[in-house]
Amino acid sequence: MIDKKYRVEYIRRECIGAGLCEAVNPEKFKLVEGIAELKNAMQKENNEVQIIEISEEELPAMMEAAQGCPVNVIHIYEISSGKKII
Repeated sequence: MIDKKYRVEYIRRECIGAGLCEAVNPEKFKLVEGIAELKNAMQKENNEVQIIEISEEELPAMMEAAQGCPVNVIHIYEISSGKKII
C-alpha cells in the first residue's frame, strides 16, 4: 500500500498567535514573536503563506492542529486527488 501524501497550507498573515498548533503539533509548528511558523516550510507570497508536504503518519497531529485553530488558517489537501481535507 502506498503512503498517501498531503499538502499543508498555512496562512501566516491571518494567525492570531493562539498557540494551539504548537501545543498539539510541536514537531511542525513553533511560535516566533507571537505568530506561528510552520517548520521547514516553503514560503510564498512574502512569507505570508507557508507550505509543507506531510505523510499519512503525520496527518492526525496536523488535523488536530487545523481543527483546533480558532481562525482556521491551516488547510490540508490530499495531493493525489487535490481534495481538501480541512
